[in-house]
Amino acid sequence: MTRHRTIVRGGHLVTMDPQLGTLPSTDILIEDGIIVAIGPNLPDAHAEVIDAKNHIVAPGLIDTHRHTWQTQMRALCADWTLADYFYGIRLSVSPAYTADDVYVGNRLGAVEALNAGVTTILDFSHCMNSPDHSDAAVTGLRDAGIRGVLGYGFFDSSPQTPQFFATHADRIADFERIAAQHFPDPAGLLNLGVALTEVGLRPLRDTAAEVAVARAHDALIVTHTGCIWSMPSGIAELDEAGLIDANQVHVHCNTLTDDEWDILARRGAKVSISPETELNMGMGKLVFDAAERRGIEPTLSTDIMSLNSGDMFAQTRMAIGFKRWSDTEKANNARQDPAAVSVSAHDALKWTTVNAAKALGMRDRIGSITVGKRADLILVGGPSITQHTHIDPAGTLVFQTSAEDVRTVLVDGKVVKRDGEMVDVDLPALTARAAESSRSVLERVRRAVPVLPGTPEGMFEGVGAMLKANLKEIR
Repeated sequence: MTRHRTIVRGGHLVTMDPQLGTLPSTDILIEDGIIVAIGPNLPDAHAEVIDAKNHIVAPGLIDTHRHTWQTQMRALCADWTLADYFYGIRLSVSPAYTADDVYVGNRLGAVEALNAGVTTILDFSHCMNSPDHSDAAVTGLRDAGIRGVLGYGFFDSSPQTPQFFATHADRIADFERIAAQHFPDPAGLLNLGVALTEVGLRPLRDTAAEVAVARAHDALIVTHTGCIWSMPSGIAELDEAGLIDANQVHVHCNTLTDDEWDILARRGAKVSISPETELNMGMGKLVFDAAERRGIEPTLSTDIMSLNSGDMFAQTRMAIGFKRWSDTEKANNARQDPAAVSVSAHDALKWTTVNAAKALGMRDRIGSITVGKRADLILVGGPSITQHTHIDPAGTLVFQTSAEDVRTVLVDGKVVKRDGEMVDVDLPALTARAAESSRSVLERVRRAVPVLPGTPEGMFEGVGAMLKANLKEIR
């Protein structure tokens, strides 16, 4: 059998493998998408050679929570609160999306991710207005060639006037159809997941049904947890009902109590922090301290494309800056200076590599440059001013790198970006399609909501009583 062989030649490797560390002037041999050798001066007979000299080579970054469908709504909610976002995006913009709009958002968003060196995403896809929308979400990611988990969202953006799914059971049935039709191979680039409806928005028995169907398919669960201060998190109720386990990623978690954190830790649940959203929308402090005190390894996410960029380097810079500040705040308030920084740049890279791979159940496949793992790689450097010199490669990645500095990207050994250009992507046509999608969506929205976001006063406070009632309805 003929094997496809590629050698990434002479790069400065930041492997994220604790046994290998950082390796200057080192080659990577790839066969059929798998890393088969790492070392200097590897033979390159019958292999495509990718010149990585003067480049940092690192594992592809991993985003543990991205609402990719919103990509063409970029910066719409730049000055919105979380309540504005829920009312403006979730209840006004989402119902106006056609299936083609979902496709465009997912395709462009996945291309944006790849361009920035993000080779794997956990797509929290909660714009499934019909079976066509569900199909489009899958196809958009697949056509971009990204690795990821499609988190099928059961949220109903039009609860008063359903567009297609008359009942919650109809949505469960569509998930089963998607599983059978689109995900026959669990070893494929794209895996199936479940994005829970926010706990309390539906009776707890419906949440239990969502968890049950996810478990039946061994599907990763992602859920928004503890992000609204005036509402209960539902963690205790979920735990009592046996609905929390290690195959879950809980996003945000800013409002959780110590007891609720202890539950997540005891059940082995994972946590995703969204620095840009949480700090800009007033959601509270990033939860590094609470997670790490319980041995929960933090991961990072870009979250809402309607506010944030898809660049995980930007998220990492924001996160490490916050953590270093938070860790020294007590000393600073006592008019003292720190003797050392509390987290290194290399440790911060774990949040988007090895920690994130573990959270997605993919630690045996991705997250580090290791023999036997899939070849998801990024080459950073080239002509960029910010990339010279490489005194500290990890520091360069965290503090000096942006999407433009990512020169070449491989997913499963396949080059998807080469020398600064996306491969087999007609970007002018795709961005023009996204611009038209954005225009038509907002035109439909403003027929119903003349001024966005149009958030009712006291919106969150008024929902609290409903949530408390729903959390009791398990049967």
